[in-house]
Amino acid sequence: MLSKSQARIFFIGGTGIFTLAFLALTYDSMKQMPILTNADKITDEVKAGKMIWEDNNCMGCHTLFGEGAYYAPELTKVVERRGKPWLKMFLKDPGAMFPGERKMVNYNFTDKQTEEVIAFLDWCGKVDLNGFPADPPLGRVAKPIVVSSHKEIKQPEMFKTICIACHMVRGKGGIVGPPLDAAAQKTDRASLIAWISDPQKIKPGTAMPKIPLTQSQIDELVDYLFLISNGPSELEVN
Repeated sequence: MLSKSQARIFFIGGTGIFTLAFLALTYDSMKQMPILTNADKITDEVKAGKMIWEDNNCMGCHTLFGEGAYYAPELTKVVERRGKPWLKMFLKDPGAMFPGERKMVNYNFTDKQTEEVIAFLDWCGKVDLNGFPADPPLGRVAKPIVVSSHKEIKQPEMFKTICIACHMVRGKGGIVGPPLDAAAQKTDRASLIAWISDPQKIKPGTAMPKIPLTQSQIDELVDYLFLISNGPSELEVN
């Protein structure tokens, strides 16, 4: 049982210790603020993108840093999750990417405005938020595939920048769509070309959007899918 004087000393001492600890932690947090907030990376392009974000009330549907409406997806790490090429195509015409599904307005951004919005979102994604939101389950870099003969199978640029955002190959990529390791084994070339050209026409309402690709890009993707699907069993990620 503590006496009154001992209790007083215990209270004052404990209060002093915790006050000092609080002040030290506060000082440390403030000292690291410039690094955590990514403030030195704020360019004129990022500022312009923020103005576009505010002028169009994007937060009326989306959340950023966990703040905003919850009608549309959280966009803090959307650049990391989807990639810049995908976002450029989506912002150019949201309805074309997801016909009949997406309710996002087409703001008719110019190429410059699109770049500015993406620059702002990219900056937001690099702010240190102590793990919020959780890192998207993507392979950051779509690595080339190598066969036992050490001949490298290069992934088409469109695959590395667009397809990998949703699909996975050899354990690298997104999880929105199915893995593509054996995609070409399930169909023929003509059917695969028709599917990539216009998924909505083949299967209305499918989650895969119609991506504006040239015929040469489609052929390149199909060649790649057949190569990895029918290659040696020892294919592995380099």
